[in-house]
Amino acid sequence: MNKEEYIVPGFKAGGVAAGIRYQGRPDLALIVSEVSAAAAGVFTTNKVQAAPVILSRSHLTGNRARAIVVNSGIANACTGEVGLQRARATAHKVAEAIGCPIHEVLVASTGVIGMDLPYEPVANCLPHLVSAVRADGWLEAARAIMTTDTVPKIHMVQGLLQNRPFTVLGIAKGAGMIYPNMATLLAFVATDAAISGEALQALVRAETDRSFNRITVDGDTSTNDTLFVLANGFAGNETIRNMNSSDGERFREALGEVLLKLAKMIVADGEGATKFVKITVKGGPNKAAALLAARTVSNSSLVKTAFFGEDANWGRVLAALGRAGIDFEPQRVDLYFNGVKLVENGLAVGEEAEAHVTEILKESSFSLTIDLGQGKAEETVYTCDFSLDYVKINANYRS
Repeated sequence: MNKEEYIVPGFKAGGVAAGIRYQGRPDLALIVSEVSAAAAGVFTTNKVQAAPVILSRSHLTGNRARAIVVNSGIANACTGEVGLQRARATAHKVAEAIGCPIHEVLVASTGVIGMDLPYEPVANCLPHLVSAVRADGWLEAARAIMTTDTVPKIHMVQGLLQNRPFTVLGIAKGAGMIYPNMATLLAFVATDAAISGEALQALVRAETDRSFNRITVDGDTSTNDTLFVLANGFAGNETIRNMNSSDGERFREALGEVLLKLAKMIVADGEGATKFVKITVKGGPNKAAALLAARTVSNSSLVKTAFFGEDANWGRVLAALGRAGIDFEPQRVDLYFNGVKLVENGLAVGEEAEAHVTEILKESSFSLTIDLGQGKAEETVYTCDFSLDYVKINANYRS
């Protein structure tokens, strides 16, 4: 899809190179709604929280927003009162430029923890950025929020509400420090659908649990996790207040697709990743146990390095299950890769199956299905492998 096709009525976006930490690449993004929009958000559950998380959470209490301003390179986390002052100053600068209350400006940051965010580059570039945002500027915004990402992440869905066209468009960043609660990332979604702020907040929480809370790259939860969704009502539909209505379901499907697509893009672009893996646990005694099992396997360093080595070392999967803290009988477990059974009732099927699975592991994307044989509950988590490049990237991240 060309950048000209990434448009949400009533929104503008863009990005510029402010020189906050990086040189010669975009690192400051802005998203603006022409009118005050219904707004919702979810944030990191890490007890160590960045200044923009603290500030934006307080701004979201009214469920309204006009703008989102984001910097990359420096997380503005563990920066004390100075960090909060600079987050507020950034919001104030945007509010002045677009003519809205400061509490209608949401702030987000990503990058190195513990470094002070220099305010001068932000203040100097914001007036230019405000005048430079465009209806088709979403790709520039997506690039400006990247850190170790190798590609910009953007997805758009269109549909009908009461025979009126509507759009949901999202951008995200994330490649490392990725783990549920609510996943380690920044994601920003704009829609022209009309929906109440209260309904939007409840929906965003539910759909985050089905998307960003089902991914992991390395098991680390960040200080800056943020997802914002803005809905400005330009589609002209009757305001959605009941998510169980037909319009509510249509909007839920569209938002859910955007969030899940962005979540999968983050895993596929995991730092140094060479494999995208869908891990499904079925036959669980309940959904909580199935999810815990899937998360434990997907976060296992030994399992993930076996994926990288293209080694059908199924014993690592069972070992991870055994420490998941769930009630199951190992002698009832079956394992499948892309539908090929490798383990039956806790024992290897045979050399032919292992040879077949070894070929599957050479692919860039595959599935692992674990049948616990304990019940009917099923959950899925998306993960990637651990490669040598992951260590190199994170060993040199501050340099």
